[in-house]
Amino acid sequence: MPKTEQSAAASHMGINVPESRFLDATRIARIDGGRYEAEEIQGALHLIREGDRVLELGAGLGLVGAVIARNCAPARVLSFEANPELIEPIRALYRMNGLEDVISVRNQVAVSAPDRPETLPFHVHRSFLGSSLNPTAVRVKETVDVPTAGFATICAELKPDVIVMDIEGGELELLEHAVLDRVRAMVIEFHPNAYEVSGMRRCKDLLRAAGFTPVPALSTRWVWAAERAAPGA
Repeated sequence: MPKTEQSAAASHMGINVPESRFLDATRIARIDGGRYEAEEIQGALHLIREGDRVLELGAGLGLVGAVIARNCAPARVLSFEANPELIEPIRALYRMNGLEDVISVRNQVAVSAPDRPETLPFHVHRSFLGSSLNPTAVRVKETVDVPTAGFATICAELKPDVIVMDIEGGELELLEHAVLDRVRAMVIEFHPNAYEVSGMRRCKDLLRAAGFTPVPALSTRWVWAAERAAPGA
């Protein structure tokens, strides 16, 4: 049975979201109404199969990964979140829902470039939704150094079948160097405010070059649920 160490402020698809300072009335209503990260969740539910290993880059509140863990029967979900302020609320959500054996989160930034630095400056926004690696972000509360993890090393450890990515503009740099040969499907949100429309086109071109095709019914201009054709298909 799910653990209930604190009160739930919202719920969606069998996941209770514990009270925290990151939840206001508007966000609670969006979660309860199924409007919070709806495109990502719908894409993940369609693409992820029982027994899959899922890599989530950009956990946010932890809800998307938890919905996957509860509803898709994955073998494992490994999440990364750069904002250190979100780590304990995410872990509290996992504990509340009894999901700690399936999903875990690390406070690191995944980097695919071969010259990966040990840390990267992360700009914590007054609203967690605006926090990012983007140095030009406005309304920054503070900047913190966050440890990095090599994308290739993560993939060698997890061997992900599916990647769910929402990293507030960092997806372009990651896709430039990422090797995605064994990844079957991806759910990815694009952020042209961080790299303009030309950068979004570049992201999509890189995904197509890697063999991914968006599922029309589940993909929009800003979010793709994409899969790779099986060999010989």
